[in-house]
Amino acid sequence: MFKMATIEVMKRLEKRATAAEQLIEIIKRHINEVRTSESSYGYEIHRLKTENNTLRDEIELWKRRLITSEKSKGIRQFSGFTTLMKPSTTGVSSEPITNNPKVSSDSEDKSSSTVTQKQPSVKKETKNKGGEPKKSDEPTVDVGRLDIRVGHIISAKKHADADSLYVESIDVGEEKPRTVISGLVKFIPEAEMQDRMVVVLCNLKPSKMRGIMSEAMVMCASTPDKVELLCPPEGTKPGDLVHVEGYERNPDTQLNPKKKIFELCAPDLKTNSEGFACYKNIPWVVNGKNVTSQTLKNVQVK
Repeated sequence: MFKMATIEVMKRLEKRATAAEQLIEIIKRHINEVRTSESSYGYEIHRLKTENNTLRDEIELWKRRLITSEKSKGIRQFSGFTTLMKPSTTGVSSEPITNNPKVSSDSEDKSSSTVTQKQPSVKKETKNKGGEPKKSDEPTVDVGRLDIRVGHIISAKKHADADSLYVESIDVGEEKPRTVISGLVKFIPEAEMQDRMVVVLCNLKPSKMRGIMSEAMVMCASTPDKVELLCPPEGTKPGDLVHVEGYERNPDTQLNPKKKIFELCAPDLKTNSEGFACYKNIPWVVNGKNVTSQTLKNVQVK
């Protein structure tokens, strides 16, 4: 009797153990699905935030250009007003309201003269001796400030903690390869990422992605549904420089994220109708030959 009860207990324990194992497997699958969706959503959120920041910066850029243009044409710019003025009832210029007793007309003339002499000092801060607006010390924002080079993917593997990311080791013509993180798992098979020539933006500020520092960005022709690695011309080698005719290549050592240099250039980075990578419709070239996409034309490069 005792033996039969023991057997029943053992059977129930075995069933519960089996059910527990199945439950653990289900939970593991759910965790992996959540991780995958989090990575995908995170990448999409990052992309949308970047586009939003780019649009905001473009608006600010055009506002600054408008102000500069108006100043060059002699149109006065007004900002804030801090001096409280009496309303004019006689057609005479208003004076600041004060609690001081009334002074003589000579004193009033001197006071008025002082006020009118102070106003031009604002213009002196914004104009040089020739009357033209001062030029900013900041270099022009264009593709010449981007350090774009040919690279060679030595190896690529999936990120251990993010199913949507590759971790690549890329030779860009330096003493050591750079580690680069790319959200390309959804678009490009791992086998196609191996031993491949690519185009790399090398002067972004390094940033940590899921615990690994990314030191550059692989440039791609991109749509929401399809992404292709840009292809450097045949015969190029790691470290060869990408040039754009009409724009002097003078890249920043490291792009300052606060100045949004890449974000301001990004809207003008596209492939043309021939599949050539371009900046403002001028092709990128390496050693006189074009950088191309595989099939994507008239799409954004990012």
